[in-house]
Amino acid sequence: MDDEDLRLGDFPAVRTITTRWMDEDVYGHVNNVTYYSYFDTAVNGYLIDAAGTDIRRLDAVGIVAETSCRFRRELRFPGDVRVGIAVDRLGTSSIVYRLAIFQDPDPAPAAVGRFVHVYVESASRSVTPVPDVIRRAVGRL
Repeated sequence: MDDEDLRLGDFPAVRTITTRWMDEDVYGHVNNVTYYSYFDTAVNGYLIDAAGTDIRRLDAVGIVAETSCRFRRELRFPGDVRVGIAVDRLGTSSIVYRLAIFQDPDPAPAAVGRFVHVYVESASRSVTPVPDVIRRAVGRL
């Protein structure tokens, strides 16, 4: 499916994020680095809600190992953005997310991204399996 054909309904989970004054840059649009913040906020907010726990307190945590973003159009302040979340791959120690950012009134995504969590032990930072509570939460995606 082409990025332009994606719609919010193609994603099993959606998180709403309100843009902030500081998100816009001197060029009058949300700065490109902020899109990555929206991805990070959406994924981790989803995990906290779906797992029903503070994921920062688990014995294993997801470290971002890779991100990418294809910018399709500008986002603006003020307004809400909606981030669609899906899982492309749930591995032994990693999760690959497919994400898209939408802002009304356009039904097409403003950006489409990829976000990879690799799970590591909190103390040693050695790679470890995805915790069961996280695996159950992302299994819905």
